[in-house]
Amino acid sequence: MMMLDWTRRAACLDLDPELFFPISMEGPGRSQVEQAKHICQGCPVREPCLAYALDTNQAYGVWGGTDPAERRELSLPAGPPRENVPARPLRGGR
Repeated sequence: MMMLDWTRRAACLDLDPELFFPISMEGPGRSQVEQAKHICQGCPVREPCLAYALDTNQAYGVWGGTDPAERRELSLPAGPPRENVPARPLRGGR
């Protein structure tokens, strides 16, 4: 498997990957997620890591300092553009 160039500078490169991929996001897993996010805070490649996770729809693990729920939130569209639709007059002149 070819490594992406930025991964060679990642703060997590020599760490146990299981820290970044807890079995659950609850209980002891929550502590793992917080530890992983703490490591990500000082990572020199946090932004490309997050961009990769968003571009490839990574559904599991901590990437770029975010958990899956945070990435889903970041991936949501801002909402449909508002249309300028003229209001129709109510019947009876109201």
